[in-house]
Amino acid sequence: MPIAAALEIHPNLQKFLSKKSHPLLIGGRWAESASGKVFKTHNPATGEVLASVSEADSKDVDAAVSAARKALEGPWSKMSPAERERVLNKIADLVEAHSEELAQLETLNNGKTIREAKNGDLPLTIGLWRYFAGWPTKIHGETIPVSVPYYPGAKFLHYTVREPVGVIGAIIPWNFPLLMAVERLAPALACGNAVVLKPAEQTPLSALRLGELLLEAGLPEGVVNIIPGFGPTAGAALAAHSGVDKITFTGSTEVGREILKASAGNLKRVTLELGGKSPNIVFADADLEAAAKGMFMGVFYNQGQCCSAGSRIFVEKSKYEEMVQILAERAKTVRQGPGLDPKTQMGPLVSEEQRNRVLSYIESGKKEGAKLLAGGEAASGPGYFVKPTVFSDVGDSMKIAREEIFGPVASVMPFDSVDEVVSRANASPYGLVAAVWTKDVKKAHQMAQKIQAGTVWINCYHFVDAAAPWGGFKQSGYGREKSQYAIESYTQLKSVWVDLN
Repeated sequence: MPIAAALEIHPNLQKFLSKKSHPLLIGGRWAESASGKVFKTHNPATGEVLASVSEADSKDVDAAVSAARKALEGPWSKMSPAERERVLNKIADLVEAHSEELAQLETLNNGKTIREAKNGDLPLTIGLWRYFAGWPTKIHGETIPVSVPYYPGAKFLHYTVREPVGVIGAIIPWNFPLLMAVERLAPALACGNAVVLKPAEQTPLSALRLGELLLEAGLPEGVVNIIPGFGPTAGAALAAHSGVDKITFTGSTEVGREILKASAGNLKRVTLELGGKSPNIVFADADLEAAAKGMFMGVFYNQGQCCSAGSRIFVEKSKYEEMVQILAERAKTVRQGPGLDPKTQMGPLVSEEQRNRVLSYIESGKKEGAKLLAGGEAASGPGYFVKPTVFSDVGDSMKIAREEIFGPVASVMPFDSVDEVVSRANASPYGLVAAVWTKDVKKAHQMAQKIQAGTVWINCYHFVDAAAPWGGFKQSGYGREKSQYAIESYTQLKSVWVDLN
């Protein structure tokens, strides 16, 4: 299997990729799909096939949910919190020990640079396992002093207990395949749930390799089931399944709506982390060098394939031309190539379909009158590359300023006043993140209060941690992943009354 790259492929990864096909993980066993169907997954830097993967459909979803339910009633539910902690820490140890091959696998299947995979995705993934490994012995209820007006003088002991929600269906995207999977798995397992994980069809491989490590760590069979497949079949069946108690989904707002409808059958819980069109606001009094780096990182990190991409860049008018030129010049110097080449600064988009989608947005920007300063076309040669693109003179009503592109496209717009930029920043159906660049502390905190977003970064961008909650306002979804708030999301609260009379 030829793979264009400067790094030598890790021997464990070579062995993993040499398999004829990659089966599903259901009930602790690897098995072909019920239909026998397989699909190809590709290296987006070259377009070459990386592997064949079993394609799950509704029958496989049924089997996976049944296995998860059985695990809940078996040894997993009988395992003490301290024992769960040990298993999660063992998983963290194994992921850390295999971090080099996992980083390479993410790069090969997703296209991201090895630098981002090694320095971003894998440390964050390990951090999630470690953070949530500390939670099982700290999930507790409380005693509440109660009284009953219609039973004066009566004495009761009242306490609350947090229990697992049950079977969790996790549907994850292709932009951070391993990280997004673990963002669901780690808290769900810490709380004692069982999981059916459906990775994106574009990037299923790191989830399957993780499945091997979960079994090696001693996770009881059926606690985690991994079923690659397509949204309209496996994803829809999982969202609608009456045996699933909660769905957690990251993806587009359009698909999020469909998942919400499908979940209504048994009123399952739903956590949605959806699209974004995030404002990145630069005031004239900002540290302009730091702001320039933040603008660039905000929109071009992971090839712009981030729901949190700061692709709506607002710059105070007195510094507008200067900042536009800085951004455009930096975009022109970006070195593109295969992600496994350590010199590569930006890899390809995840698929041909995504490349074509991004190019169509670029064409709409040109047609609607935005000024193209950098990029604006596909890179020559194999792979799904789009040059980092910068538009100025963008109007708020233009398609590139309103819709999530999910690619390396920046729309830069001037503003005059605080009130104006707040109004324009909030004039979006999305509210995932925002950033503010200023040396004025008072202004920074005022902006943080006024901007409608789940996360507001001040003089920084794209900083995350397992201990910090993540989620959006408005049509960017609801519910929170990571942090103690995920523990609340993956547990249900029971109220217990004891008559002491």
